[in-house]
Amino acid sequence: MTDHEHTNTGEETPLPMVAPCRTLRVSDPLRWVSAGWRDLRRAPGVSLALGFGIVALSWAISWLAWSLGSLPLLIGMMSAFILVGPLVAMGFYSVSARLERGERPTLERVWRNAQATASNVAIFGLVLLVVGLVWARAASMVHVFFPVSGEVGGLGVALFLAVGSLVGSIFCAVIFTASAFSLPMLKDRDTDAITAVLSSANAVLRNKGAMAVWAAIIVAGVAIGFATALLGLALTVPLLGHATWHGYRNTLDASRWPARNAASGRSP
Repeated sequence: MTDHEHTNTGEETPLPMVAPCRTLRVSDPLRWVSAGWRDLRRAPGVSLALGFGIVALSWAISWLAWSLGSLPLLIGMMSAFILVGPLVAMGFYSVSARLERGERPTLERVWRNAQATASNVAIFGLVLLVVGLVWARAASMVHVFFPVSGEVGGLGVALFLAVGSLVGSIFCAVIFTASAFSLPMLKDRDTDAITAVLSSANAVLRNKGAMAVWAAIIVAGVAIGFATALLGLALTVPLLGHATWHGYRNTLDASRWPARNAASGRSP
């Protein structure tokens, strides 16, 4: 991370803890989706290639876990997916950023961008992995304190589902708050994962209405994917990825941080 920025007088001014955020309208997430759809139509080859890559990886994880009947294997494979997922997301942001600058995105350029941000993205992925493992542990504790068996009546099952849903919602909210805009900021600016996560959390908490709509759109996109045996993810994941980039650009003002790779003269 760049600890200071230089002013014209040669003095160094400390960077803020978080990037300033704009006040969003509730309808803004719909504009992000519209802009994401335009990006998808302008670069369908790269976007859909990444989307089908996500589908293939999801199928592979599901098939291995089912055929071997191993819960530890499923957890391990899902852990790998959590680490790889952010790198794939960087690909969608790279496509949108290049289209924004009037450039032609290619898979080779997308791969270079992913390599440039790999260290910070890996840290972010590890944080998600830890949260996921704690979530799994919390889910097992819910089962311990609210066991469901043939002897438990309808009230016991309802209580188990209610508590389990509440616990899951809390973890989902934490992950959503931390990741809503942090990855696009890491792709766009020379900063660290902690600053990006804090900036994302600040923006989400200051725009609860708009972000609730955005969360609902994400849930709908994922639901479409599962309802189509994961095939729909090949379309919805790229769409949401491109829309996330536009959401970041619309929400955070990260201009105080230097553009990534600006010093080397290479396009991010």
